[in-house]
Amino acid sequence: MPESAALDKLDKSILRALQANGRETYDVIGEQVGLSPSAVLRRVKRLEEAGIIDRYVALVRPEAIGLGLTAYINVRLEKHTETHKRNPMDVFRASVQGWPEVVECAALTGEMDFLLRVVVQDMAHYSRFIMDTLLKHPSVQDCKTSFVLDSVKATTAMPI
Repeated sequence: MPESAALDKLDKSILRALQANGRETYDVIGEQVGLSPSAVLRRVKRLEEAGIIDRYVALVRPEAIGLGLTAYINVRLEKHTETHKRNPMDVFRASVQGWPEVVECAALTGEMDFLLRVVVQDMAHYSRFIMDTLLKHPSVQDCKTSFVLDSVKATTAMPI
């Protein structure tokens, strides 16, 4: 099944069930969608092979492991740097991969180049990350931070 192929009603129902609980048994999903467990398994394997199902993960509550502060950081890069022969965007993209505090990074259109979602223990941890890592990066020109006061909605489920 190519990624561009349309999903049928049963595929969508299976995907919704797996997004709600990735550890649900094929027996239970089959009951929910009206298929046998073996038919659900075949469809799930097909969805995995097609790359529609990317991976399975455990979602960890940050505050439960001592990560109580979330920030969104808009980052603007220098467009031309003499110290790098590579494009500053490429250098920054590679660096972000090694920063554990950054749990999400998106390239943007508009005034800023990237939006980082950063999860840290507290303000001191945030300050160390900003001062010792982000602002010391040779490609970074400017950054603006917004702190999360309350999470109104957080989901990993795609609207299927």
